[in-house]
Amino acid sequence: MSIGKLKVDAYKILGVDPGTNILGYAVLEVDGTKLKVLNFGVFHLDKYEDHHEKLKEIFLQLQEIIESYLPKQLAIEAPFYGKNVQSMLKLGRAQGVAMAAAMTMGLEIQEYAPKKIKQSITGNGNASKEQVAAMLESILKIKITSKHFDATDALGVAVCHYNQTGSILGGQKKHSGWASFINDNPDKVKK
Repeated sequence: MSIGKLKVDAYKILGVDPGTNILGYAVLEVDGTKLKVLNFGVFHLDKYEDHHEKLKEIFLQLQEIIESYLPKQLAIEAPFYGKNVQSMLKLGRAQGVAMAAAMTMGLEIQEYAPKKIKQSITGNGNASKEQVAAMLESILKIKITSKHFDATDALGVAVCHYNQTGSILGGQKKHSGWASFINDNPDKVKK
């Protein structure tokens, strides 16, 4: 895609929904305004009893994904604040290890709050995981069969990153609400 004399090449975004029992990942290819899901799924880490072993597996498995797909950017969900301090510490460690895996491979990193991701995908920061998954199916024109919302959350953070940064290079138009979106996309309305 060209913008004036600037040539914008296709690139890939790695989306991650960090977790110490199940970690979601997604690889999204961006070519101009076209988005293509290359891979998404989960790492099952609950089989490892030792927390340090889980962190090591996060690091190694994410580096393997990075080596396979060569994304330029990591978009990662930021931990939300909860009441269980131990859970927050474990989640923060998982996020840190994922970021370290990306940094050692030269990726640019951006964090997004869960509400920001939901807002970017559905227009509602309080949307359910089911609503986010349904909207991703519509946006990306894919059928999501994964039973793990961690995988769709990772896909959501990658699409959120594209929405936040890709539009600068000719990405999707921003809409002020559903009425604006429907007005610009009447073909998206099911009758």
